[in-house]
Amino acid sequence: MFVKLVSMGLVLVLAGCGSLPRSAGLQREVLKQGSKIDPAVAQADQVVPTEFAVEAITKDSLARYASWPEAGPAHLGWIKRVAQPSTRIIAPGDTVALSVWVTEDNSLLTTPGQRFVSFPSMQVSSTGQIFLPYIGTQKISGMSPEHARSTIEKAYSAVTPSAQVQLGLTEGRESSVSVVSGVGNPGPYPLSDQDVTLLDILAASGGPNQRFKNPQVRLQRGSRTYGIGMDRLSEDSALNTTLQGGDRILVAEDDRYFLSLGAAGSRAQHQFPQDKVSALDALSIIGGLAAERANAQGILVLRSYPQSAVRRDGTGPRHVRTIFTLDLTSADGLFSAGAFAINPGDLIYVTESPLVGTRNVFSLVGSVFGLATQAERISSD
Repeated sequence: MFVKLVSMGLVLVLAGCGSLPRSAGLQREVLKQGSKIDPAVAQADQVVPTEFAVEAITKDSLARYASWPEAGPAHLGWIKRVAQPSTRIIAPGDTVALSVWVTEDNSLLTTPGQRFVSFPSMQVSSTGQIFLPYIGTQKISGMSPEHARSTIEKAYSAVTPSAQVQLGLTEGRESSVSVVSGVGNPGPYPLSDQDVTLLDILAASGGPNQRFKNPQVRLQRGSRTYGIGMDRLSEDSALNTTLQGGDRILVAEDDRYFLSLGAAGSRAQHQFPQDKVSALDALSIIGGLAAERANAQGILVLRSYPQSAVRRDGTGPRHVRTIFTLDLTSADGLFSAGAFAINPGDLIYVTESPLVGTRNVFSLVGSVFGLATQAERISSD
């Protein structure tokens, strides 16, 4: 009776082994696919994957992968700093205020007893000019305030030899930048000279919102938009670009993310906490591997490339769907994981150890024998 019970239990266990619940697939299951030989390629080892390409992450392949185009949103370029003279330059749209001092009693500019005259504030025209009594139109854009003052004073000396000119300048739209969003005090900010940098203006506007994770800076100049992470901007002075009049600055939280599934420490969507995230960084962010379930030799990074990036010669991915494999049980795998860059939209899939199924079978077999022993004890009583 008891032998039959045990036998029936074992049959049920073995029959149910293929349908035991699991949290992740095995590596061989995930990577199983068909492939074909490209007839246009003479070498038999040039296999064209039908569903996806599988690439191992090792020290020998890292440089090749790094040269491939980045997947995900289009990469925004950046403008490096070009140092400029720390002087102010008059531009169209600026406003100048002029006063002329004279010593003559009989001057065309002043009345008897008057020693100076102040003209109403004037805006520099789109052609860079202003109009002044008795000397006519004067072009002053592109000049420093001191150069413009000297030029106007020389022109007035033909009218009144003792003329001395005082010039005040207020920057207009063409000599200012706009900080649009993501800072403490958005608004227009004048460029006090030609060498005002992005960090100067961000500091003046209160800095990025403190709630932002990995804030990203966007610079709109004309019809182009450039982008950089705040961390990189702060760390490398060569990236602290010099601003130009009319620039628009926006600061936003980094919206890039990657996913984790399978026998990982967490199964979720994760924001990029910094500009560059390695596979090792990502594994730390997701909480590592699930104890007693994960296959440390079967870490997969699933990535989708645009069709335009696909190459047959190794200079790009062999398939739009590419799976990178990592083996964390070797030193090469661990070092390579620290150098392999995760792209936005990547999925990190931790496969399940094949030993998990074996342990489950033994656990169920043990349960069957336990039930049989218990039944035999009850029967004997």
